[in-house]
Amino acid sequence: MRIRFEVPADPAYPGRVAAVLSRARLRRYGYVGAVLMAVGLIGLVVSRAVDWGERISPFCFSLAFGGLLVLLYSPWVRFRARRRSSRYAVAGGYDITDDNIMMYSGSESAGIAWDGVDRVVDTPEFWIVYVGRMPATVIPRQFMTAEDAETLGTFMAEHGLLNS
Repeated sequence: MRIRFEVPADPAYPGRVAAVLSRARLRRYGYVGAVLMAVGLIGLVVSRAVDWGERISPFCFSLAFGGLLVLLYSPWVRFRARRRSSRYAVAGGYDITDDNIMMYSGSESAGIAWDGVDRVVDTPEFWIVYVGRMPATVIPRQFMTAEDAETLGTFMAEHGLLNS
């Protein structure tokens, strides 16, 4: 297998990549924030019904407020990543073989061997490549031909890497 495709210098593309990668990295903050907020709100409701509510209400309020801040952390990071990365728009491309994924952009290039890839998550716009527990890069579908996308999807499925 050998798949080559170019990525044009689109100012919106690096922002979309940054948003996808940060969403994958920060997903757990949403869960933690929701749990903290729920526990804090439940504590506030319960503290109103019992005698010792005056002592525990500030703690529950702080827990709920902290949960809200943790919930808002992920969208804030995605917004900043999108805003900062829009100035990095340079033409680049991908060269994907049976052995590795080579990415190049401007004068920079990097590669990931398929042996080091633990899993690939399928999203509507990208394949997110994970090395260990961290998302390492994305492979955009929109710049590939339909045949190349199908070939790559089949390759990843045969190697047990593709998770929906």
